[in-house]
Amino acid sequence: MANKSLASWLLLLLLLLFISLSLFSIFSEAADKHQHKKKQSSSSSSSSSIDSSVIFSVHGNVYPDGLFYVTLDIGNPPKPYYLDVDTGSDLTWVQCDAPCRNCFPGPNQLYKPKKKKLVNCEDPLCTSIHTIRKHTCGSPHEQCDYLIAYADQGSSLGVLVKDAFNLHFANGSLLQPHLAFGCGYDQQVPSINSPAPTDGVLGLGYGKSTIISQLQDLGLTRNVIGHCFSGRGGGYLFFGDSLVPYSSVTWTPMIRNPSLKYYSPGSANLFFGNQPMGLKGLQVVFDSGSSYTYFVTQAYEAFIYAVKKDLPAKQLKEAPADKTLPMCWKGTRPFKSILDVKKFFKPLVLVFANRKKPLLEIPPEGYLIITSKGNVCLGILNGSEVGLGNLNVIGDISMQDLMVIYNNNKQQIGWVHADCNRLPKSGTALIADGGRDGFGNSFTQPYVASMGILTDEL
Repeated sequence: MANKSLASWLLLLLLLLFISLSLFSIFSEAADKHQHKKKQSSSSSSSSSIDSSVIFSVHGNVYPDGLFYVTLDIGNPPKPYYLDVDTGSDLTWVQCDAPCRNCFPGPNQLYKPKKKKLVNCEDPLCTSIHTIRKHTCGSPHEQCDYLIAYADQGSSLGVLVKDAFNLHFANGSLLQPHLAFGCGYDQQVPSINSPAPTDGVLGLGYGKSTIISQLQDLGLTRNVIGHCFSGRGGGYLFFGDSLVPYSSVTWTPMIRNPSLKYYSPGSANLFFGNQPMGLKGLQVVFDSGSSYTYFVTQAYEAFIYAVKKDLPAKQLKEAPADKTLPMCWKGTRPFKSILDVKKFFKPLVLVFANRKKPLLEIPPEGYLIITSKGNVCLGILNGSEVGLGNLNVIGDISMQDLMVIYNNNKQQIGWVHADCNRLPKSGTALIADGGRDGFGNSFTQPYVASMGILTDEL
């Protein structure tokens, strides 16, 4: 009887062990499938984010505004700030009440930082903005101070902070990544109207502190920037490469100098129409923070000579009384648009000195403006007179009606003629406009020509 009872207990124990192992196997398989599905979903989400772009409506014009700017919504709840689009510098900054020591009247309220938003001195982003002098910290928790200066003698002094940015992606997602930017409490501006049309600068250089570089580090988009400024005013800006028409773009290698943070396609030879101007090896940079284009003295004087030589004296006469720009002409009657005078001028062509010899053709509307007096003026100025050294700067005026792309991942600069009045089809309804008026409508108040090339960052 005892043996029979023991056998029954053993049989029961074996049955329970079998059931337990079966259940463990079933749940383990289900968990593995769930985990695999979760990983696939996470991978898919990450992939879809990095393959998408952020699109912003651009406001402003070359003349009379003198700048192009976008709206960024910062903070929680988000508040709008208008920022000057500047590929000639890295750091994005807004005027802030920290408290403010010297701020110019702007279109929006000052950003108010919180102590917990401060970036500390030992953060790698703080190190990245101190490129001129050796970066040292008094203590690990010390705040990150910055001073940034521009070629037009403007500057911003402040502290680095992190806050949420409201970003609408072309794939339909709305994300609020926390990004580092400058909280500027002391601005020095050489000349500005009151109130100013912007609250700060959107730095789009290729340094680690740029907004686009931070977005790529977070896995949200690729480090590619594109802008399309319309000759009629307005346009669009995008982060990421999902909107780039790769097969149509003229590409050239991006030449980088560790001590200079701007985009350069390298050296170029200059032509006026089909005629070489005898100028070779000009060092060229692209800078959306410069309203006009700047040549070194030798190139500028050669260009002025070539233009004057071709002009019909009976139909165009110099207009020294018009002080809008250094070189202006008047006609027998006031001009209404560039179309009235472009027949008197030839295209300007830059042929870049690399293997494929890509060229950038700048039509007359890419270097001329019609002033409020009805005269025509040259939007190409002498860069040597404003401290640009040996740099020839392609500014906003010469990038109008072009999609210009800065692919930092592939280290290429590209351009293609485009209708900048119309957004790319992808993400048209997702344009980040921060509650501004309709696409393409911009302020028309006069604004002194900006020159966003960075000269110092401490």
